[in-house]
Order: sequence, then C-alpha cells, then structure tokens
Amino acid sequence: MLTGIEEVDWASLGHAYGPADDVPELLRGLASADPAERETALDGMYGAVHHQGDVYDSTLACIPFLLELVADPAVQDRGCIVELLTSIGGIELDDDEELDELDPDDEEFIPAANYAMAAAAIAAGADVFLGLVSDPDPEVRLAAPCALASLHPEPARVLTLLRERLTVERDTEVRLALVAAVGRIALRHAALRAETVDWLGWLARAAQDPGLRLAALAQRARCAPGDIPDDIVPWVTGLLEEIRTSAPGPTAPGAERAATPTLIGQVRELLEEHAAGRPAPWTEELLRTLHAALDDRVDDRIALILAQLRSPDWGQRSDAIWLCGGLIRIWRGRYEEVVRLVGAQLNDPEPRLREAATSFLERLFELGAPAADALAARLAVGSGPGAGAVPGGVGGGGPRGGSGLGGSPQNGFVGRSGRDGALLALARAGDTRAVPLLARALEEREVRRELLYAMDGLGPSAAMLAPLLRRRLAEVELDERLYDRAAPLLYALAAVRGSQAVPEVLRVLRGAPANRRDWVRESALRTLAAFGPAAQEAVPDMRGLLAAESATVATAAARALWAAEGDLGEVLTALERWLRPGASGADWCSAAQALGEIGPAAASAAPALGPGLASRDLWVRVRSAAALWRVSGDAAAALPVLLAAWEENRHARVDVAECLAEMGPAASGAQLVILTELTRRRRHNAREGASGSHDIHLDEKLLTVCRAALARMERGAF
Repeated sequence: MLTGIEEVDWASLGHAYGPADDVPELLRGLASADPAERETALDGMYGAVHHQGDVYDSTLACIPFLLELVADPAVQDRGCIVELLTSIGGIELDDDEELDELDPDDEEFIPAANYAMAAAAIAAGADVFLGLVSDPDPEVRLAAPCALASLHPEPARVLTLLRERLTVERDTEVRLALVAAVGRIALRHAALRAETVDWLGWLARAAQDPGLRLAALAQRARCAPGDIPDDIVPWVTGLLEEIRTSAPGPTAPGAERAATPTLIGQVRELLEEHAAGRPAPWTEELLRTLHAALDDRVDDRIALILAQLRSPDWGQRSDAIWLCGGLIRIWRGRYEEVVRLVGAQLNDPEPRLREAATSFLERLFELGAPAADALAARLAVGSGPGAGAVPGGVGGGGPRGGSGLGGSPQNGFVGRSGRDGALLALARAGDTRAVPLLARALEEREVRRELLYAMDGLGPSAAMLAPLLRRRLAEVELDERLYDRAAPLLYALAAVRGSQAVPEVLRVLRGAPANRRDWVRESALRTLAAFGPAAQEAVPDMRGLLAAESATVATAAARALWAAEGDLGEVLTALERWLRPGASGADWCSAAQALGEIGPAAASAAPALGPGLASRDLWVRVRSAAALWRVSGDAAAALPVLLAAWEENRHARVDVAECLAEMGPAASGAQLVILTELTRRRRHNAREGASGSHDIHLDEKLLTVCRAALARMERGAF
C-alpha cells in the first residue's frame, strides 16, 4: 500500500503551513486501523493539504495515493476519502478573473492550473468510483454517487449506472444520494438534461417510497426551475406527511467514537446531535434543495413552511424554522403567521426546537411582534412570586451564573442563553414587557451586550432602567477594556435619556485610557448629546474637545455642545475645520452629519458643504447632499446627488430615503424610484451566503421610510 510514497520529495512541495514533509504521515494515518488516527489524519488533509479548498502541489502529489486508498477494501472510512477527492477535483473554474488578478510573487499564490490538473488527475482514475456504488460499506456507497457525477469523464455512462443502481439499493440515504447525483449530472451536462428531467418527473410519481419521490421532485425542480408545477405545495406537504407516518422510529445511536480534538470530529458530532432522535433527518436537505429552486416564489415557500410548522413532527418544525431564516433574510413577504407559529415553538419540550425558534426570532426586530405574546409568556416561566431562582437578580437567592429566570428542562429555557435570546427578541420587537425583565438582567453580573443595544426601541417606559445603567457604568474600571465594557452602557443610557448619569459619563470621558481613547470619548459625547441641556455640567469638557485631533471626537463634541447650549458660536468653526481640501472621507462625513443634525441654524455652512457633492467618495456625496438639504433646503442641488447614490450603492438607500422623506414634495422627482423599491420582492441588502444580524431590520426600515416619503410626496401633489 502507498507504493512509491517515499520516492516523492515531499519537503520540496508545500501546503498551507509550509513544507509538505508531514504529508506521508497523514496519508498513512488515513489507512490506520485506529479511528482516532484516521480522523486526525483526515483533519490534517483538510486543514493543510486542501486548506479552505485550495489545491497545492502537495495536493496534486497526494491524488494517486488517495485513489489507491479508495480502491483498497481493507481501508476503513473510505467514504471520507472519496469525499476528500470529490472536493479536490470538483472545483469548477467558470470565471478565472479573480485568480488572474493574484500576484504570482505572493507567498499564498496558487496557480489556477492546479485546480485543472487536480480535476484531470482524478478524472483519469475515476473508474475506481464505479465499483464503489455496490461496496459493502454504506458510507462508501453514500459518497460514491457525488464523486461519479462530479469527476467521471463519461457522464452518460454514469447516469445509466446510477439509475440502474437505484433499482437494487436498499439504504434510504444512499438512494437519496443516487437521485441527487442524477440531478447533478443534469445540471452539469445540458445534453442530458431534458432526458433526466423527464426521468425525475416519472420517479417523483412512480416511486413507492415517499422520501425517494420527494428527492426526485426536489432535483427536478432544481434542474428545471421554470417548470415547477403549480400544485407543488400540496404535493410536497402530502409527501412530508407520508414520510412522517411511514418512517421508522428514531435511529438508535451508533457506536461511539473516541473523542478527537479535531474540527472534523466537532462537525461530525454536531451533525450527529442534529440528527439524533429524528426518524428522517434527511428531509431537511431535500427541502433546502427545493426552496433554492423555488427562489422568488415566496408565497409558495411560505405555504410550505407554514405546513411544516403545523406538523406533529418536531423535526419538521425545526427544519421549517431554519429554512425560513434563509427565506426571510433574502425575500420580503407576509411573514406574520410564520412568526406567530415560530413563537409557539418556544413552549415545546424539545430544547433544539426552542433554540432554533429563539435564534430565529432574535434577528427579526419589528417583524417579531406576532411572537411577542409567546416570548413574554416564555420569559414569565419561573419569574413569578416564589420562583426564587433568578440568580443575582431581584429577589434571587441562588448563586450567580445559574439558570436565568428559573427555567427547567421540562418547562422552559435552561441557562441564561435561552432566556437572554428570548428577551433580546422581545426588546427588539419594541415590546415594553421587556423593560422589567431587562431590569432583572441588569442586576446580574454579566449582561449580554446586545440587550443594551436593544433599549432604543422601547420608548419612555425604558426610563426606569437609567438608575441600573448608571450604577453599572460607575462600576466599570478605567482600564484597557474600557471601550468594550462602557460603550454598550453609554448607548443604552442615551437610548433611555438617563441624564442623571452625567457624572458617570464624565468619569468615563475624562478617564479614558490610551487604548481606544477616541472611541471611548466619541461614545461618551454621543451620550451627552442625547441628554441635551441636562448635560450642562459637561460643557467645559465638550468645549475642550472641539479642538481634538480626531474628527469623530471633535464633531461629537460639537453636536453635544450644540445640544447642551444651542449656541453655534464655536460649534460651526469646529465643524467647518473638517470640511477642507485634503480632509479624509470619514472626517468630512462626520462633520457633514453633525451639520445636518443641527439643521437650518447652520445655514451659513452650506457653501462649505458644496465641494462634497462632487467627491469621488460616494458617502461624502451622500452626507454632503443630505446635510445641504437639512441646513439650507436646497433640493435642486441635493436631490440629483442622492438619486445617483441610490442607484450606485444599495447600502446608501436607507440614508437617502430618510432624506427624501424629509424633503416631501421637494423630492417628488424621486417618486418612481421609491415606488420601484416598494414593489421589489428581494431585500435591498440581501447577500447570498452571508448575512448580518441587522440586515432584515435595515431593509424593513427602508420600506417604512420609503412609504413615509411616498405619502409626503403624494400629499404635496394635491
């Protein structure tokens, strides 16, 4: 085995972490009789030799030995090696532009040719995968179909083999893998697509196994998304019900593996935990494929999710939540009933379902309102009279760091994470029932920082939190970690208008250490600005920081001084200082925003803003145009700049829409732009494969502001 491995000059080859002289040991480890050694070796292959999907010269040198291991029935865990080879050889370079732009002199440069050579080398030996479809090891049979569909140079031959194998294969997950591989071939080879789509359509109706029919239907939709039948929702819903009623009970856990400190091992354990106790965990991937094919058919996708959320199977309800997370992040729609049903899962005895529901609701902000009653009810568990299990909280007698609001495995959240997640969702939804619960949280030793940033939507009722916030700020040490600890508290104090905390804010402002000093000062000054005239005590400090070398600090000081005194004397001079030729874009934006907040009183600064309208920096143009309108009312100069920025950068749309709403009739030329945005189904900031915690909130804010802008424009037309 591994004949010739010593003849390779591994030390002259490289991988992600330098010379590849450790690769022979990894290859031998893959053939070890010890499961822990095999897993450690596989982790090393992915971590160094195929790091983040890269193909190095050492990766190429490994291919013959990996193929040899796959062909040897004495080697265990060959399915993992097949998957590794599929990953190495399956990278399709449809667009080499980014690779062409890489610097060949860069130490991390990987020639594009490596990927092509890897695919060719594995394709040359891909016949080894043909025999694996009937291998005695189900894990090998599970991995082989994708390898064949991705790597074998004769797709028609593979297609015939896969379809024939389906007639004799009995393992459910392997059968699903065979169907998925058929779909993959159809997608990759247009000449075979029509025939394969017809076959998948036949299988979706002919197969007795509802799981196989669902797999065929999902792949057919994936291969022919423009020809998805209109009755897809009842069809899929019926199949899911058949699967639920016909599937065997939950599979007993397999033999435990020895724990290994590897990423591969951690991923495996997470997958096993996710599937544990579920009779048909594979339905999640089938539905994910189907949802991807349905794409912008949002109403159909919502209907499918609603059906799943009403299923007696907790696993289907959990899948629905994760699928809806991807849907609501990308597409606008009517999600009220979905959110209400997700909220209903908070009372389910299955902790994984509660966790999924909480995680989903955290990111909804105002869209989470239909679940507010369920969140409040869940948070009330264990917090009433006599509960006594609120660690470190009001009336709590237990040790700090215990079980939050007193939940138990039987009837509520376990630990603070579930409690804090539900509380965060309730607060972000703007529900005032969160206020007393936030007060309890503020009594604990550690407070999740997101809870502090969620206080700005709770209105006047949150004023009761000011004393607790003030006390916590007073306890923050003025050390190198000051910004991380104080910034969320300062933000929260500004949100609740806790002006009684001026002395504590001044303590932070004056005592900021060198580390992130400007960040601390800016945060403190923003809080003082929110206090307005109540921050008179801080005026000398504000005035002293007008001359700060940092634009963010100086402009924050100017805003705070204006809010406290209403005197423009020194404020305009301090702000115009940053509206000079040569100022950085960030500095200019800080000053322009401050002038915009001051409004018409700063009209004399309008000429200084003018050059910003022609800047190369989009954000300088946006901030300058918005500030110009706010100080002078010059819509003729501002509107064209704002509309150009709207088209140029979608992430500027919220700021632009806010200004358009303020302009009202003066922005009537933007009506078509606003109407177009309101009729789009896709969120303006949607990114495939990536998301931020505030993405949904920002898009919903854009829609709200656009509606307000349109209403003002239309009123002005009559």
